[in-house]
Amino acid sequence: MGPKGDIGPQGIQGVPGAAAPSAYAEFYALAPPDNAATVAPGSPVAFPNDGPGSNTISRVDASTFDLSVVGTYRVAFSVSVSEAGQLELALDSGSGATPLGYTVSGRATGTSEITGEALVTTTVADSILSVENPAGNSTALTVTPLAGGTEPVAATLIIERVSPSPP
Repeated sequence: MGPKGDIGPQGIQGVPGAAAPSAYAEFYALAPPDNAATVAPGSPVAFPNDGPGSNTISRVDASTFDLSVVGTYRVAFSVSVSEAGQLELALDSGSGATPLGYTVSGRATGTSEITGEALVTTTVADSILSVENPAGNSTALTVTPLAGGTEPVAATLIIERVSPSPP
């Protein structure tokens, strides 16, 4: 074996990877015992427990969440319900909650999850986000207890800030 050679020149700089979300939070409910009553039309789903999180996304109460920094957020939710139904995101920017029609997710029959995912852009600091049974619906939703087995099932809400300001 011969002697070790000289160190070669440094290679070219690689392409930077995607930036990680600058803020994130997870909130959840367990069925049972959370969401014991039905979720009436026009009412929000409760996610009363805190999962992992960073800064600038916080809980106001069991059903509403503060997006303290103006920006664009990726919002994903999953809720097991017993009826055919729909859920949508609503945003309160100081003048009352406004349903975001482009975020409506639903299912026609059976007992399964309603899942949704959308990008939401806020225009004022401290906008309040909720997941709601749309007001125009006629059916209250039962968050299914013990769906598929003997253990409580989690309903989840994940919020990630993906842009620090509106595009």
